[in-house]
Amino acid sequence: MGVSKANRYAFFRGEIVPIEEAKVSIMTSTFNYGTGVFEGIRAYWNAEEEQLYIFRMREHFQRFLRNCRLLLIELPYSVEQLCEITVELLRKEGFQEDAYIRPLAYKSSEVIGVRLHDLESECAIFAVPFGEYIDRPGGARVMVSSWRRLSDNAIPPRNKIIGAYVNSALAKTEAHLQGFDDALMLKEDGHLSEGSAANLFLVREGRLLTPPVTADILEGITRATVIELARDLGLETVERELDRSELYAADEAFLCGTAVGIVPLIEVDHRPIGEGKIGPISKELRRLYQAVVRGQEPRYRHWCTPVYRAKVLASSAAS
Repeated sequence: MGVSKANRYAFFRGEIVPIEEAKVSIMTSTFNYGTGVFEGIRAYWNAEEEQLYIFRMREHFQRFLRNCRLLLIELPYSVEQLCEITVELLRKEGFQEDAYIRPLAYKSSEVIGVRLHDLESECAIFAVPFGEYIDRPGGARVMVSSWRRLSDNAIPPRNKIIGAYVNSALAKTEAHLQGFDDALMLKEDGHLSEGSAANLFLVREGRLLTPPVTADILEGITRATVIELARDLGLETVERELDRSELYAADEAFLCGTAVGIVPLIEVDHRPIGEGKIGPISKELRRLYQAVVRGQEPRYRHWCTPVYRAKVLASSAAS
């Protein structure tokens, strides 16, 4: 892996500029009211090929533009254009390590007033070197949060709305202050929803169980990836409402998401999950996922967008 370095550039107001120039006013609507959406996209370094692969970039930007519609954000970019901009940005950065890409679409008008209409919109993208979000190779310990997940009729969790993530921050910090790695959240009706910023899967009797997309969860791209990988491994996934007690009775459990990847859970509320160690299904799915995102599984190579041309990488390494 190459030497880690900070990001130097951002796509801002229609062009790639030095990161120091990508600034907004404190009067910007999104800073005051959370009126924006974002995406999280991962790029993975394949040292053997000396290539950086962006994972499922097109699907992320499709969701990004879909989420923009909810907040009446109009951008002059197509999915294809956003993908091209992102590849260009990463080439300019020259990362030779794993990275995290953050697209933002936001209400940029500098006005006071709570609304979505009659406001200008902007788009920005930046990327940073990025390691493990939850660095627990032996499995994570979680708690069921006292904070409930937002509902679709309040601030829809299926959309990555900037202001909505205060809900996640409250749950995450509550868990951290009590000595846990992350939080699991319930819906208002008491059914399981998801982690603070990741989707949840249980394993019982060789099947995967996960809350449906109507359970106030993010419609996760990693979640969809896990379901497809599981099917290819001969594993059935059942999407249905899950009770809290099913969590305590699970044989295995894991979180998944763009930032976290796949993180097996070994304990919840000080209770061991299954045997209190990473189970075989979680272990195999994590192994396969880590290979897939780095372009090491030919069957899924179409999900991985290469960033570098050979001469670009050689030039970056020389500098």
